[in-house]
Amino acid sequence: MQRIQHAVQEYAWGSPHAIPELLGTRPTGRPQAEAWFGAHAGAPSRTEDDRPLTGVVAEDPERVLGVDVVARFGPALPYLLKVIAAERPLSLQVHPHVARAREAFEAEEAAGVPRDAPHRNYRDRNHKPELVYALTPFEAVSGFRAPRRAAELLVTLDAPLASALHALLIAQPSADGIRAAFTRLLDPATRPGPDAVAEVAAAAERRLATGSPSPRADRTVVQLQTEHPGDPGVVTSLLLNPVTLQPGEAMFVPAGGVHAYLHGVGVEIMANSDNVLRAGLTPKHVDVEELLRNVDYVAAPPIRIAPEIFHGATKVFYAPVDDFELSVTEIDDEYLHPLPGRGPRILLCLDGELEISTAHGEMLTLTRGRSAFVPAGDGPLRVQGHGRVVQADVP
Repeated sequence: MQRIQHAVQEYAWGSPHAIPELLGTRPTGRPQAEAWFGAHAGAPSRTEDDRPLTGVVAEDPERVLGVDVVARFGPALPYLLKVIAAERPLSLQVHPHVARAREAFEAEEAAGVPRDAPHRNYRDRNHKPELVYALTPFEAVSGFRAPRRAAELLVTLDAPLASALHALLIAQPSADGIRAAFTRLLDPATRPGPDAVAEVAAAAERRLATGSPSPRADRTVVQLQTEHPGDPGVVTSLLLNPVTLQPGEAMFVPAGGVHAYLHGVGVEIMANSDNVLRAGLTPKHVDVEELLRNVDYVAAPPIRIAPEIFHGATKVFYAPVDDFELSVTEIDDEYLHPLPGRGPRILLCLDGELEISTAHGEMLTLTRGRSAFVPAGDGPLRVQGHGRVVQADVP
C-alpha cells in the first residue's frame, strides 16, 4: 500500500477551481478538467518516490494485480479512476466496443499514426464503458429517447430542420428511425448548416417562453447553441435522454452509448482506456464515420445504478462489466470498518481523515484529496476515522 499522486488533464471545458478545491491542491488559473488515478500509459499516477504506476504494475503483475486479474485482463490495471469537473459541456461522444477498439488500434498502428496525434481515434486497444458518481448536481444527456417521444418534442418546434427530423421518426418509429435522424444530423453529406441549427435553437427558446413540453431539453438546446453555435450536436441533444444526478447518485454509460456531460463535478470509473469518438460540440478531432460505426441505436432510459449497502457504511455500485466497481465509504466513529473489495485497489479520500490498515498490520493515513494504491497481495482492508473515501477495485 502506497500513496500516489494523480495526473491532471487541462481541457477547455474544465473548471479552474473545482478540482483544486476538492483535492486540496493549488489552482493554476487554467481549467482543470480531469484528475486521473491509475496506470493508463497516457498519464499514469506516480508513487511517492516518483515511479509511474505503470512501472509498479510491470515489475510484478501477479503480486500487484492478482493471478485472477492477470488471467482475465493481462498484466495491466483494468480500470481508470477520475475526478471530472465540467464547467462547460463536453463533446457529444461514443466509446467503442472492445472488438472494434482492438481492430482499429492495430490499423492505426500499422498506418504509423502517432498515438498522441490529434487526429488519432484509438490510443489503446480497450473499450471504455464508464460510471459517473455525482459529487454535485450533475447534468448530462445519455442514450436515445424513444422515437415517438423524440418526435413529440420535434413536432412543435417551428423550424424546417425539426420538421424533417420529425418526419423521419414518424415514418420509422424504431431504432431505424433514430439511426436515420441521427445520421441526417451528423453525416457530412446531409448535416445541416449553421443557419438551420440556429433556427431550431431559436424555436426552442421561443417555446420555453410559451410552455415547453420539456423545458430541460429546450434549455439544453439553447445552452449548447450558446457554447457551440451552429453545431448539429445542438439539435442532436433532442434525440437523447436528459439526466440530472443528485450528489450520491450514479449513472453507467455502456460502450456504444451516445452521451455528453453538460455540467457538474463527479467521480468517474471506467475501463482503462482513453478512446473517445466525437460527433461534435468540440474543437477536437471529429470522425463521424467511425463514430456511427460504434453507436447503439436502441432507445433506452439512462442506466442509473442503485448501490448495495455493506456494513452500514459502504455503498457499492456494481456496473454491468467485469473491468471495475466503485464503492463509497462514509464513517464518523471510532470503530474499524471492513472495506469490501479485492484485487488491485485505488483509494481516494474525499473529505476528513481516515486510517487504512491491511491484514498484515500495515497502516496509512489519507486526508482530503490524498490517494493510495493497494496491490492485490495486501489482502483485505479496514478503515477507521472520520470522513469519506472512494474505492476502485475489480469485481
